[in-house]
Amino acid sequence: MTGRLAGKTALITGAARGIGFAFAEAYVREGAKVAIADINIERARKSAASLGEAAIAIDMDVTRQQSIDRGVAEAVEKMGRIDILINNAALFTAAPIVEIDRAEYEKVWAVNFTGALFTLQAVAKHMIARGGGGKIINMASQAGRRGEPFVAIYCASKAAMISLTQSAGLNLIEHGINVNAISPGVVDGEHWDGVDAFFAKLEHKAPGQKKKEVGVTVPYGRMGKASDLTGMAIFLATEEADYIVSQCFNVDGGQWMS
Repeated sequence: MTGRLAGKTALITGAARGIGFAFAEAYVREGAKVAIADINIERARKSAASLGEAAIAIDMDVTRQQSIDRGVAEAVEKMGRIDILINNAALFTAAPIVEIDRAEYEKVWAVNFTGALFTLQAVAKHMIARGGGGKIINMASQAGRRGEPFVAIYCASKAAMISLTQSAGLNLIEHGINVNAISPGVVDGEHWDGVDAFFAKLEHKAPGQKKKEVGVTVPYGRMGKASDLTGMAIFLATEEADYIVSQCFNVDGGQWMS
């Protein structure tokens, strides 16, 4: 098979649906083999099956070290190696500062940062042991560039992801492993349906109103789509991006400039 990622293998977390699945589809089109890692294994299997023999499903809960280690080992066993990791699994929550629940905070942080860190670590260990370098792409967010009144936990977790990208990138480039990040803006789909529901409650808005409001603020003229992010995810996984280290790229229709 030909393509910009021909012969490459990728592990993508939280890839049974949404943005993660869009990445998996794009990578398969570019010739890669893809491991769709997700806590919802049944949905992961259906998603992998829809992509044919180039995709496999991996049962992975990034909040559990044993699950991470087992998932990475299974991906290596079935695909032969992991050349690319996309740390995509994430949760969203929103609440005023005085109403933040500790259990909710710990759940979101366990996925958005801790899970990403230790998945990155497990894959980096494999890449170092086999030699030849690799590509690690972390999913940050426009929310990690600033604070928001009701989104302290999520914003902080994504800011931490940007910082992790910088530190891990500087540490791992000596092994030929490039670590970079993508920072989306507002991306329509299941994720933002959930975000909209939070704001409907917190700001007393009608369902769908928040999505309309944020959509018109995007300089490009609309909310993003998962497919808008795939070009950057492909580019960062290619040899064309070998000299790019520890960077976070905004793919947000012009909402944030840095």
